[in-house]
Amino acid sequence: MKKILVLILFCSLVVVSPLSAQEKLSPENKNEEPAVKLQEIVVTATRDAQEIRKAPANVTVITAEEIEKSGATTVVEALEKLESIQFRTYSGNASQSLIDMRGFGGENPYGKTLIMLDGRRLNRTDMSSINWLQMSVNSIERIEVVRGPGSVLYGDAAIGGVINVITKKGEGKPVISASAMAGSYGLHNERVGITGATGKWTYAVTGENNAIDGYRDRSEYKALGGGFDVGYAAHDLFNVSFGASFNRVDYQLPGPLTKEQMKQDRRQYQPGLGWWASPSNDDDGRDKYANVNVGVKSFLGSFGQAEVNFFYGRKDLQINMPAWFTFADTKADTYGISPKYVLDKKILGFGNKLIVGVDYYKEPYKKVFFADRSRNSKNSEADLEKEGIGYYVRDEFSILKNLIFSAGYRYERTKIEGTLNDIFVPGNNFDSEKSYASQSYEAGLTWLWGQKSRSFVKYATVYRIPFLDEIAGFNGAGGGFLTTLEQEKGASIELGTEYYPMENLKLGLSLYRIDMKDEIEYVGFFPTGYNQNVGKTRHDGVEASLSYLWPKYFLVYGNVTYHKATYENGSNKNKEIPMVPNYLVNAGMEIYLPYNITLKPEIRHVSKAYLSGDSDNNSEKLNSYTLFDVYAQYKPAFGRLNMTLFASAENITDKKYSSFGLDYEQWGGPNFYYPMPGRTFKAGVKFEY
Repeated sequence: MKKILVLILFCSLVVVSPLSAQEKLSPENKNEEPAVKLQEIVVTATRDAQEIRKAPANVTVITAEEIEKSGATTVVEALEKLESIQFRTYSGNASQSLIDMRGFGGENPYGKTLIMLDGRRLNRTDMSSINWLQMSVNSIERIEVVRGPGSVLYGDAAIGGVINVITKKGEGKPVISASAMAGSYGLHNERVGITGATGKWTYAVTGENNAIDGYRDRSEYKALGGGFDVGYAAHDLFNVSFGASFNRVDYQLPGPLTKEQMKQDRRQYQPGLGWWASPSNDDDGRDKYANVNVGVKSFLGSFGQAEVNFFYGRKDLQINMPAWFTFADTKADTYGISPKYVLDKKILGFGNKLIVGVDYYKEPYKKVFFADRSRNSKNSEADLEKEGIGYYVRDEFSILKNLIFSAGYRYERTKIEGTLNDIFVPGNNFDSEKSYASQSYEAGLTWLWGQKSRSFVKYATVYRIPFLDEIAGFNGAGGGFLTTLEQEKGASIELGTEYYPMENLKLGLSLYRIDMKDEIEYVGFFPTGYNQNVGKTRHDGVEASLSYLWPKYFLVYGNVTYHKATYENGSNKNKEIPMVPNYLVNAGMEIYLPYNITLKPEIRHVSKAYLSGDSDNNSEKLNSYTLFDVYAQYKPAFGRLNMTLFASAENITDKKYSSFGLDYEQWGGPNFYYPMPGRTFKAGVKFEY
């Protein structure tokens, strides 16, 4: 109740303007020089509109136009060619992909990169990946990628970085778009949308159907979703917005294969793993999502700017895995309130921006296990809840015109509580709770030099709250509630620069080190083991990028990432963390040909990595792979009607590779792998009026 009262008071201060409805900006503000329009804007790095150049972080913004040029049908495809980002998947498609960012894709990658949709957290409270298909590519205005710690502004899970998917908002005359795409392995993708504004109203409505039979047997998915956003400028000083999105994904799980099975037929589904998992042609799942955002923004003139966002998210998840004797339904809700206040005002003639805010999240979670697919007999039921409230403050002060000092602090209280009713093993039952007090801080310097170049240094601390199924045993690995399990903590140091030796030539370089302690590790043997805070790890890395634009002729771009993630204590000290490749390399060109034709060849290389479970580095490695893609686009125009014809060929050489592998030799069995798609073709057309 105290938390709710604090939030109500803060929201009241945020929404109620000290200026009357008729009062305008002061004459001295009217006489100020008009602001220069910034070329690249990011809100995720500072939680307010900020030129990328001023942010003390390695930031990338992917626009809707760039997504279209890439031919991406999912958010995963739009992200996977950026520096420091790699995905792996159990099914060969994007539905349940796991993200590795800055080497945090090892044995437990789920809570190390924060994923948001319009500022609302999508990370699940249990130890599972988000479903990336819930974010329709057709609805995206841009994707903001901030590498490195973000615990001060966002709290839990923002360790490797923060990815914020921002949906389209209406503006200008109505624009109607429709597109259709078809491709290999039964791919088809249909999109429709309309955006625009009239009077004080803005609107954007999108819809998408995305489906594929899959490269492997039983790797099909079908995703159907849509969303809308409506904005109303109630007054020059007051805006309101309301948005919602809905999505349903049905997917299949083909399971892993041994090397011998892949030689026989790498497109088959799992024929059986041994005594621990039976053959199954019936592993599948269904995810249903609903997200609602309400925003209120107040422009207070010389008193600053205030904003309140209200979030609601609903997940209805069904999993059927006869291969692992698991049939379960999960219902997870998210309620959130995020008020913030921004004051951008000079102090003694020096630029200064202050941001103060509160994040409140309440996330009920209920999971029921059944005896079989019919769900007539219940085995157990877990009813849990995660509730947290975080207070943050961040300030940017221009020590000199071209030297910015930034600092921030966050304090957060989190409580996890819940019960388990295990019908067959009552000894597993619990009714417990655990509270956490977390804090993080950061400090950075950004030096702006030349016309567009910059350099920065940043130090930050991070933390991660345990997942529900790390602290509570309710997924079949025994019962109990670990009230002794603490949060993970860490510290990061990063240096970076962007140098423009020529107007259209950009060179980027970032170096970082992240040291983690109290990492949660499973001690003992399944199913009698348990989690403890015993791990220390180190993540060192270098990110280098290049881009050169010769207007009207071509754009050349590329990036190289080096990761070294190691254990720093225990029996595996100095060993590399599994599933973290040392090198990622991406390169490509956009070639601008006559008649509005664009040709885009690309290459991607991922180096070897130790298999999942191989913490002592004594098994074979997951093989490296190099992929070649090419994308072509033709854009004729007929008055207000714009048409785009596009086609692509991916993995042109038909490389046989896997993005994920499991070390089962340590248990006396063969190693297992998840094969990825071979040569893939796509083609489609888009109309915009």
